[in-house]
Amino acid sequence: MHDPTDPVGRLLFNVLAMVAEFESDLIRLRTKEGMRVAKAKGRLRGRQPKLNERQEAHLVALHRAGEHSTAELGDLFGVGRSTVYRAIERDARRTEQAAVAASVARR
Repeated sequence: MHDPTDPVGRLLFNVLAMVAEFESDLIRLRTKEGMRVAKAKGRLRGRQPKLNERQEAHLVALHRAGEHSTAELGDLFGVGRSTVYRAIERDARRTEQAAVAASVARR
């Protein structure tokens, strides 16, 4: 064993640290390259949504009716409240974008 306090020991530990850093850089580089290739092939999709479009539209319609709370909607559809809030927010953004597009088209 080398003592990390003497010059040879410090040299050895620095060399080992540089090799470890080099290996981690190679892993990072290979991972990025693999993700780029997968994305180009259309295989990098990320996490699948909990609700399909039809379910999300039904959830938003029930929310607009005002008969259920967000927690009840989450229980009905088997998702968390945050998923319900995101679905409602997506619908609000779609509605807003459609309104802006309609006003631009009228001009």
